[in-house]
Amino acid sequence: MTDTTDPGSTSDDRPLRGRVALVAGATRGAGRGIAVELGAAGATVYVTGRTTRERRSEYDRPETIEDTADLVSAAGGVGIAVPTDHLEPDQVRALVERVDAEQGRLDVLVNDIWGGEHLFAWDAPVWEHDLDKGLRLHRLAVETHAITSHFALPLLLRAPGGLVVEMTDGTADYNAAHYRNSFFYDLAKSAVLRMAFSLGHELGPRGATAVALTPGWMRSEIMLDAFKVTEETWRDALATEPHFAISETPRYTGRAVAALAADPEVGRFNGTSQSSGGLARTYGFTDLDGSRPDAWRYLVEVQDTGRPADVTGYR
Repeated sequence: MTDTTDPGSTSDDRPLRGRVALVAGATRGAGRGIAVELGAAGATVYVTGRTTRERRSEYDRPETIEDTADLVSAAGGVGIAVPTDHLEPDQVRALVERVDAEQGRLDVLVNDIWGGEHLFAWDAPVWEHDLDKGLRLHRLAVETHAITSHFALPLLLRAPGGLVVEMTDGTADYNAAHYRNSFFYDLAKSAVLRMAFSLGHELGPRGATAVALTPGWMRSEIMLDAFKVTEETWRDALATEPHFAISETPRYTGRAVAALAADPEVGRFNGTSQSSGGLARTYGFTDLDGSRPDAWRYLVEVQDTGRPADVTGYR
């Protein structure tokens, strides 16, 4: 078993022992980081996605859901990989039926399905954007979340205290005031924020909580490849993009979800928009290196104002 003790650990090293989580879209990035941290907290974690050791999605990347499940188990939880295309209702129904049959409960649902990395064009107006790609992005980023919630929430609501986390990019306040990359990207990320708000109204009276969560500038596998660096050499990218100094690992977002799931008073956040950096201040966890990056405050106060990159006071 991997030693998970580091500056971000809590005194209760397995607060989610006996809890069951489903991380939809856990092949890589935030989904993988969330699954691993839920496992480190003791949870049984079902991890889903379209890329397996036998078959890749259109991303054509090497990360697989089996790898994620192995990391969950190594961290101290139980990782279970279930290949699932969340655009296919029958597959999602079968997934939830399996969780029910094997566990009889679902305590945490994380909707992290995305798949749109290669489908949006930066700053392209809607009339110039490839229409098929834009519509495909919305199917992957929005419809999948709705399908998954439709089938999974009855199981989650079987006992009080359930948590739903809708993963997006940007806080509600930031996205309300800023154009995010393109029409299709902007609409997708805003829709997911609204999903958490709407689910909060539907789940709150029934004893469960829905929260929208955004990471900061995350050092995902795809982002590291884009900068031609690794997690060990990521600071080399600062020569090209100095503001990358505020970046964080996917595990930081994972610790945010684990902290929410372990909080008996998580209902105070129902229907709200949260960030990894904001929740780190609330719960006291850190990233793997012991720092506490607050990317969205940095973005507003430093990067967007044109100030030179300086993370002093922001991590």
